[in-house]
Amino acid sequence: MLDVLWGVFVGPFKDMASAPAFLVEVLIGGVAAGLMYSLVALGFVLIFKASGVFNFAQGVMVLFAALTLVGLLEHGVPVPAALALTALVMVALAFAIERVVLRPLVNQPHIILFMATIGLNFFLEGFGEMLWGANVKRLDVGIPDESFKVAGLLVNKLELTAALTAGVLVGILAVFFQRTRIGRALRAVADDHEAALSIGIPLKTIWVVVWSVAGIVAIVAGIMWGAKSGVQFSLSLIALKALPVLILGGFESVPGAIVGGLIIGVGEKLGEVYWGPLVGGAIENWFAYVLALAFLLVRPQGLFGEKIIERV
Repeated sequence: MLDVLWGVFVGPFKDMASAPAFLVEVLIGGVAAGLMYSLVALGFVLIFKASGVFNFAQGVMVLFAALTLVGLLEHGVPVPAALALTALVMVALAFAIERVVLRPLVNQPHIILFMATIGLNFFLEGFGEMLWGANVKRLDVGIPDESFKVAGLLVNKLELTAALTAGVLVGILAVFFQRTRIGRALRAVADDHEAALSIGIPLKTIWVVVWSVAGIVAIVAGIMWGAKSGVQFSLSLIALKALPVLILGGFESVPGAIVGGLIIGVGEKLGEVYWGPLVGGAIENWFAYVLALAFLLVRPQGLFGEKIIERV
């Protein structure tokens, strides 16, 4: 029995050492998948940093953005114009959410705002289906989902584009939060709504800005995931994969969303390719959640989260 368990544990490492080129390809695929998860997680981080509330509707925002873009493209709108119009739609959605959902709930407990985002989730899902239909749609924005060889290694063009896009987004958002007045105001609002209002920070404007930025991030995530797997309503379930990313990286950390995504993406790819055949496969389906559970037991605030100390 011990020999069998030892073989299950050590055997894959021998396979890695015997085929290093294939290992590098698996790692590249894991990095690309992790960055795709991170694109979705970034939207959650933005809302949480500005309001302290977990936005349950972020996954559907990704779906809604992708549906709007592909719907415009199907009606003959050129890609640049369709992207601009989709961005305007997401900004208009941010205004509507602030006016209808957030404004009446100012200074309410966070659980109330969380429940409001659950209602928003179901509304956007139904509204998107009513506008654009429920069929699976192909999204083509000129990024081919094909591979090419670099130094003997296969690299996917779509995954490479997603990786570069995620890197640029992280850099922009990090500068936005740390170096701009609006970014500092966002952090102040997250700490205390009433205190932020007392020093003249316009809470309504801040919420519109952050939901608009989260909507733009949702467009990018929707493009990448829609181009890879088609625009379909199961796209909103990607949000479930973003939860472990947030738990690992920390709910308030933009770099943490990227690091958490990389850990999960690389880990699940390695597990599926090397350990999957030994345990019956399907490791990709549960690896992220098991890893997140382990982190909750050891470091619940995540790698980049601040440790919460309550004095009694």
